[in-house]
Amino acid sequence: MAECIFCKIARKEIPNEFLYEDADVIAFADINPLAPVHVLVIPRRHISSVNDFMAEDAVLIGKLILAARAIAREKRIADDGYKLLFRTGEHGGQEVPHVHLHLIGGAPLTENIHSV
Repeated sequence: MAECIFCKIARKEIPNEFLYEDADVIAFADINPLAPVHVLVIPRRHISSVNDFMAEDAVLIGKLILAARAIAREKRIADDGYKLLFRTGEHGGQEVPHVHLHLIGGAPLTENIHSV
């Protein structure tokens, strides 16, 4: 999807500092952070939502989670804890139609955070 903002970021058409990068996955800071650490971990390949994952994407899904874990360790939030969140569809609050895993932490997170 040529016009997808996350695809443009992955292709480096929109400058961004990658916090993690490999052949399949990139990660960068959320522009509207909900906590001291709020990172988006995305596949380079365009996949619109979790609903569009296929069985053959199982390894990619694991890579997204392992990248988030690595970033949590690097940001020194792993021991205290963090939240991983996929939003899916309109009712799930997905704003960009490209799969993205939110890594949120660096402060106590409660269920009272309305945006999370």
